[in-house]
Formats: sequence, structure tokens, C-alpha cells
Amino acid sequence: MTTTAYDVVVIGGGSGSQVATAAAEQGLKAAVIEPGPLGGACITRGCIPSKALIHRADVAETVRRAGEFGIDADLESVDYGAFTDTIHDTVYEKAERQARSLEDNAHVTLYRGEGRFADDHTIRVEPGDDRDAVAVDGTERDDGVEGLEIESETIVLAVGGRPVVPPIDGLETVDFLTSDDALFLSAQPDSLVIVGGGYIGVELGYVFGALGTEVSLIGRSEHLVPREDDEISAVVTDSLERYCDVYTGYEASAVESGEGGGVVVTAEPTNKESDDGGDEPASVDLEADDLLLATGRQPNTDTLALENTGIETDESGHVETDTRLETAVEDVWALGDIVGEEPYKHAADYETRIVSANVLDAAETEVDYRAMPHAIFTSPQVASVGKTEGELEDDSREYESATVPFTAAPLGLIRGADDGIVKVLAGPDGEILGCHIAGPDASTLIQEVVVAMDSGSGTVDDVADPVHVHPALSEVVHAAFDELSARPYSTAPDWRDVA
Repeated sequence: MTTTAYDVVVIGGGSGSQVATAAAEQGLKAAVIEPGPLGGACITRGCIPSKALIHRADVAETVRRAGEFGIDADLESVDYGAFTDTIHDTVYEKAERQARSLEDNAHVTLYRGEGRFADDHTIRVEPGDDRDAVAVDGTERDDGVEGLEIESETIVLAVGGRPVVPPIDGLETVDFLTSDDALFLSAQPDSLVIVGGGYIGVELGYVFGALGTEVSLIGRSEHLVPREDDEISAVVTDSLERYCDVYTGYEASAVESGEGGGVVVTAEPTNKESDDGGDEPASVDLEADDLLLATGRQPNTDTLALENTGIETDESGHVETDTRLETAVEDVWALGDIVGEEPYKHAADYETRIVSANVLDAAETEVDYRAMPHAIFTSPQVASVGKTEGELEDDSREYESATVPFTAAPLGLIRGADDGIVKVLAGPDGEILGCHIAGPDASTLIQEVVVAMDSGSGTVDDVADPVHVHPALSEVVHAAFDELSARPYSTAPDWRDVA
């Protein structure tokens, strides 16, 4: 058995690999273990390819809506395979550049395999599932990496997650797609059933629906994206009904092959009781060419052989850490999707900074997620930071709220953002408790609220006081915060009245 010692070892080639490169900058000997493409799920099977698809859906939707603005334009066809090929080549070229960057670093060794613990600080490197022999230290090995062990006092776990495949009767008898598969299809489905009403389901439902696929979308809750504030969930549900046949309050219970090919999905109501005391809701059979499962993601901790260590996980398989992101084993750290607190790439990058500071500088820095934003790239976009109104009510916390439509700003009127809203939640002292946006460029508009919560006094006046560009969409954010401001004079006119 060949054993090599390192100062820092990172299992996972996504955000966590930055801990290895930071260690290398200090002259330490580091290793990264990754069986797949570098960059993590975000680069090759998540954020980047999905947003590239969404951009094309946005373009198609702009063409369709051109007539509303007096422009004569027709969407004649979509060359689906051509742009998925382009997206594939772009993201995998980026992954290859990241791999070359690690391989060219004299202080970092990239192991192309999977890391499994032999004990708390010893890792066996093994070939990944369905992988060919891998290169280690630049040398091709016919036998993969079997027989290799590496040791380190400092280990960082950042192996990410993968799509959940739910237990649905008959699923083993039909072909289906996960979100990983759906991003690089060579041909656009004519019809599609999507199971899952969370952010992945609604983003892909919007993509395929806007590009012309007949989509049926099944969500367990009464509204789509149920983890968002209720008002935002309602906006998203109403919006998606323009692109999909939406079945909220339903659960996929069985699937089977269709008579002419494709699949038939049986969806049962999650609530068997009728709201009006009449007949109970009936099950529905939905037939389509393809089935897409978008029922969430699970951590890849089951690949690590954690049973050989003192590392602890919760019931869902997420690694348990303290507030510094250290696990139950001293000097073994975790970040990203396997921690599960905030399953976003920007959160993983933030956690990488925390772990790097604690590992390399003994900084004793703790994570703080109070101002951690997220976004959903449907039409309209959604962005959120802080608590929802439901969470505040569950906590019996006193708060004030203001909800302002996008049409309160002139550019919102001009762009026809009739269904957009900005909702602000604040404490009696003006502390910003949450902000939730549904509308054009929501993912960008949320940032000034994040900055106010993170680096200012964290009050509504931090957003209401600064001058906002006119006419710009940021005026609608200003208008919402102005409603809760204690300032004596308002400077945010309601352009609905002007119009």
C-alpha cells in the first residue's frame, strides 16, 4: 500500500478546491481528490448550464412578447441541439481549464478518483464509478488508483450532492431524466412531465415551456416553491401556469410506459379532503414523451465511508459541523451541499473562505447566514434574503411588512412587469428581517438589501436613505423600503398614480 502525506487534503473538486490552492499559496503541500469534471455541480450540471438554457428561454419569451410593445416578430423555430452543444462545450472547457490550473500548480496534486476514509485522517483513493483508469501525479495508471492512500491532519470534505430519485411505483420500468440529464439533451421533448415543484422544477418547467414543449408540472404543496414567502410562491405559481399545466397539491404515485411510447404518470392529490365539502379531488394521469424528476438533491456523504471515522451526519446524510464548519473529528472540515445549510454555489464559496481562514490562519471564524441570499431564475425572477413572513409568525416575532408592485417604478411600467412585487419585512426598530422580490432582474436587485443587512446598521433606512437612479428598476426596491422608513419626507413617488 502506497501512502503519501499532505498538509491539506480536499475531497471534492468544486468550491472546496480553493482551500487547497490557498494552502499552496502558503507553500503547503495540498491534494484534491475528484473523479469527475472540476468545478463541482455548478459548472457542468447545475447553475451555469441551466442559466444558459434559461437565457435562451428568456430570448424566446422576449420574441413572443414583442407584439405587446408594437414590434412585429415571430418565433419560427428553436435549434435546441445546437445550443445545448454550445453550452456543453463552454462549461466543459471551463472545467478542463480548472483541472489544468490545479495540475500546473507545483504544490497541489490532483487525484482523479474517489476518496473514502480508512480512518479519521487516512483516505483511500479509488476509481470513481464508471470511470476509466485515472491519472495521478501526471502518470497514467492502468490499474486506476487502487492501493493508494493519502494522509493528512487537515481534511476538507466538499463532495457536493446529486439528484434525488424518489420511490415511485413502476419507476424502474421506464426511462426518466434527472436535472443532470435534462441540461444537455440533443433534442427538445415535444411533451414532458416534471415531478417536483421546487426551484429546480420551476426553472426547468419555465425553460421547456418557454421553448415550446408541452409541460405538465407536479408539485406536492398548494403552491410552487413552497419554501419562499407565500406571496412570492403565489406569483411564481401564477406565472408558471403561462408555460405549464400546473398540478399543485399532487404527488406522483406511479409511472408506466405509454401505449404509443413515452410515459404515463399517475398523480394523487396530497390532500384527500375537498375544500368545499364536495367530492374529494381525483387522481390524474399525465402522458408525455419524457419524464423529468426534479425532487431535490441529496448529499454525497455516502461515498466517503464515514463509518470508518468519528464524523457525524444527520438523518438526511448531511455532515454535522460546529459554527466554524469543523466536524466531530478534529481538523476535519466540511462545506457546500454536504453541510446543507444553504445549498447554493455562492454559499459554498463563502464557506470556503471561512474554512480557509480557520485552517490556514486559525482565525476561529464562524459562519453567519443571516444575510445569505438566493435566487430562482424563472420568469419573473425571484430573489430572497432573510426570513419569510411565515417564519416570523412561527417564531412569534413582531414585524411590519410592505409589499409594492413593480409598477410602482416607471421602468416597471415600461417593461410590463405587472406581476412583479417587492416585499419587505422589518422589526419595530426598523431592522431588516427579510426581503423577497419577484420581477425582472430580481437576482441583481436583491444585492443592495444584502449589503445593507451585512455591512450597514441593517435597517430599512440603509436602503431608503441613499439616492436611487431614476428611472431604474431599483426604484421599486426603494419604494418598498420607503414605506417602512421612519424618515419624515418620502422621496419615492408611486408611479402608478402618475401613470
